[in-house]
Amino acid sequence: MREVALADLPGLVGQEIGASEWLTISQDRVDEFARATGDDQWIHIDVERAKREMGGTIAHGYLTLSLIPVMARDILKITGVGHGVNYGSDKVRFTNMVRVGARIRLKQKVLACEPRAGGFQLKNEFTMEVEGESRPACVAETIAILYPTKS
Repeated sequence: MREVALADLPGLVGQEIGASEWLTISQDRVDEFARATGDDQWIHIDVERAKREMGGTIAHGYLTLSLIPVMARDILKITGVGHGVNYGSDKVRFTNMVRVGARIRLKQKVLACEPRAGGFQLKNEFTMEVEGESRPACVAETIAILYPTKS
């Protein structure tokens, strides 16, 4: 894990920051996500049918995307942040499936960091890799606004 002060974030623009630990995608996690979102398509939750028709169940694309914030905590710690808000995404692509049982990890690159609203607007490119696969599962450009701790 890399650590940097909020004020020093602009110096990371253009840099690959690092990678998270590997995370195994379980059927329980996929089932919980299906319940939470109502996306209960058989390719995600019907283990027997998916095994017969496509070699096994796969994680939802949005489940993969939703893991970015928690996995990013393994990559970069920013000190001096009071709070942050999710400002959105410029681009999200799901380029490969994640089969249940697969291991994934996240890589981070800082694309931009500019002063905004008393804090910094940070744009990252996150790439979710699948162990043993040449194509990533997801590539997403995310935007957050980070505000300093109040003195």
